Amino acid sequence: MIEIRFHGRGGQGAVTSAEVLATAAINSGKFAQAFPSFGPERRGAPVIAFSRIADHKILNRTKIYNPDIVIVLDPSIMKIVDVTSGINDNGVVVANTKLSPEEMKAIFKKSNIRCATVNATKIALDILKRPITNIVMLGALLKANNVVDMEYFLEPLEARFGKIAAKNMEACKKAFEEVKISN
Repeated sequence: MIEIRFHGRGGQGAVTSAEVLATAAINSGKFAQAFPSFGPERRGAPVIAFSRIADHKILNRTKIYNPDIVIVLDPSIMKIVDVTSGINDNGVVVANTKLSPEEMKAIFKKSNIRCATVNATKIALDILKRPITNIVMLGALLKANNVVDMEYFLEPLEARFGKIAAKNMEACKKAFEEVKISN
């Protein structure tokens, strides 16, 4: 089973990205779940969402305390939240940042994790004309850890976003191409 924790701010789509990922995994024949964890429910407040993906039925319904993968939608979150808290050995942090993977590893001071970085905000602004990075970051995730094939994203994106699904898919693919990953 792969457990993924998403860190973002209210309104950035952390919950949506967890749901799209889970739906894509289910469409690929896997078992999956997605759920949020809210604090104060307001735009801009820190939000955490979770996804689990497995080849077998998932019975666990608790929060994810020891993720295999952490996705950071907003780089400012890393100043107020320890996004690496509880991450498994050999886990990966996929972050929206201008920093290199090596610079991120130095900040986290954890040699047992890998870092993947992409300037998702720039990609979102270029393609979507809005700084919403949730689906962009799924492209970076797929390059860092191929939890599900990208082809399974089209249907959930169309169901969720309608006319702008193609732009979201384009942004997802661009992040897949541009993400940089540490060893």
